[in-house]
Formats: sequence, C-alpha cells, structure tokens
Amino acid sequence: MNKLGIPGQIVPLAIIGVVVIAAFIAARMLFVPDTFGEYGHYRASAVEEIASQEIVYAGHEACNDCHDDIFETKQESKHRDVSCEACHGPAADHIEAPDEFTPTAPRGRGYCPLCHGYNPSRPSGFPQILPKTHNPGKACMTCHDPHSPVLPHAPEDCSACHRDIANVKQVSHHATLSCRTCHDVPDEHLIQPKFVRAEKPANRERCGQCHDRDSDSPREIPRINIETHGERNLCWECHYPHYPEVGK
Repeated sequence: MNKLGIPGQIVPLAIIGVVVIAAFIAARMLFVPDTFGEYGHYRASAVEEIASQEIVYAGHEACNDCHDDIFETKQESKHRDVSCEACHGPAADHIEAPDEFTPTAPRGRGYCPLCHGYNPSRPSGFPQILPKTHNPGKACMTCHDPHSPVLPHAPEDCSACHRDIANVKQVSHHATLSCRTCHDVPDEHLIQPKFVRAEKPANRERCGQCHDRDSDSPREIPRINIETHGERNLCWECHYPHYPEVGK
C-alpha cells in the first residue's frame, strides 16, 4: 500500500485502463466514418454512394418489349423465373443503344453447369449432370433450348434428375441393380416427373425377393428370415437402400 492506503497494483491497472479507453476513442475518431450510425449500424453516406453508381441492369421487362416471342416461350418453360440478364449479363447499354451494344450469349459448356452441374446440396429431382461425362465436347445448346429447356427425349437413366442418389448407389453393393428393381416407375414419370410419381416399396417382400433365406438369389447376398428379422419394421427403417452397407 502507498501513503493513501491504495493497493500497489491498482495504480498500474488504472493507467492501463486509461490507455485502453484513450486508444478506443482515438481509433473511433480516426477510423469510424463520420456518417456511421445516423440511420443505424452502417454508414449513411453508403446510400448516396450506391445511388450514384451507374445503372447497368435493365430488368427483364425491358427485354420483353422487343423480344416478346422469346418471352412467351420462356414463360411456358421451367426457366420462366430466371431473369434474362442472369444468363445474358447487364443489358442497360443494349436497351439504350441496341445497335451499338449486344448482350453476351453463353454458347459453350461453362455457364449452364453453374446451376445444373452436380451439387449434393441441390434438391433431388432438380436436373443435374456431371459436366465431364455428359455429352463431352458438345455445347449445351446443341441439345437444349435455353429459353425452353425441355429435354430432347425422355431420360434414359434416373440419374438425369437423381444424380445425388445415383452417385451414392454406384459405390454400394446395389450398384448393378436397376432402379426399377425396387421402384415402380411409370413411363409417364420420365416425361412429367412432378405429376406422375415413381412409387417406393410399401412392404418387406420387395427386399425379401433377394434377401429372404428362401430366395433364389446368389449365395453372396446377405440372407435373413423375412418373417422375423426386424419384426414388423420396414427394411428401410434400418437400412438405407441406396447404400445398404450403412445402417440407420
């Protein structure tokens, strides 16, 4: 303690505290913009800066005025909610001077896979491809009209829409099984998948065709007593059918 009865460690701590507070105030004065906090937790001047930027996007309504035939086609397709400028780029200059500025038109293979390249986070049923193996060397527009991207023919394989499941299945013991072995797939499902659904097995007998101890399947296939194994539970409540080595 000093003569005033204050513990010795208090003075250094007080000095450090004053230095920290002074540094905070100095940093705020030097680095925090003047308009910060006027309208909330951001710079008020940012509104003016953004408003002063050059307008480069025209909006799809402007495209419709001249390209009404394409607009009508697109409105009837699965791309109806995709903005024209999402694929063709900013079009404000083209709207102002159509003969001087022409929007880009992606004609190679690099653009469409941004949405349709395989990505496990995309929902099952969304058309996905493996760009390296899907018609290699051909431009997407060779087979697909981007304004009305109807498939040129019904998919020959379920992986056209269920790529995530196909990727898992091809490394499992079920890799050689056709999807129709387990699923009832009407032909119309390949044309209108959202309106005509493929059916999943609703009982244990479908799996029992291969895995019941009395089945005629090859010996190396795991066998069980379909009547007692798992009691009344359906098989896929414990086994993932597309990768049955992994139990749930």
